[in-house]
Amino acid sequence: MKYYLYHALSWPQLSYVAEDEKGRIVGYVLAKMEEDCEDNPHGHITSLAVKRSHRRLGIAQKLMNQASRAMVECFGAKYVSLHVRRSNRAALNLYTSSLQFEVSEVEPKYYADGEDAYAMKRDLSSFHIEKSTAKEKMNKDGNTHTHTGRCCDRS
Repeated sequence: MKYYLYHALSWPQLSYVAEDEKGRIVGYVLAKMEEDCEDNPHGHITSLAVKRSHRRLGIAQKLMNQASRAMVECFGAKYVSLHVRRSNRAALNLYTSSLQFEVSEVEPKYYADGEDAYAMKRDLSSFHIEKSTAKEKMNKDGNTHTHTGRCCDRS
């Protein structure tokens, strides 16, 4: 529980939930910024889950894109990383086919049960381009940021 509280307090702008039409939570993404890399800022997806009954509806992709966009807008992240079990074919397909993650290495016995993990990375340069384009449009209107959130006040 402390681990999740630490995420919520340290990077509140990087975690999101998805709700159904009745307001019930059906998915979430928990993300953070890696703290040891000031010269090459990057984020990490700690956890992603979507309720079985709501899978294959694009929810995971939307959650991941929102967290990635916030990493760029709020912290200037260059890429995002994650770990996934070698046996999790559905997640691997999502990450590689829909979200353009690439396997960067295999980490042997990463999980407590001894299963290997794929360490994966996604380049976020397309979000930087999106941010620049949006910022240019907004600046013409006199605004100084690209969204309605307050996470970018640190610029």
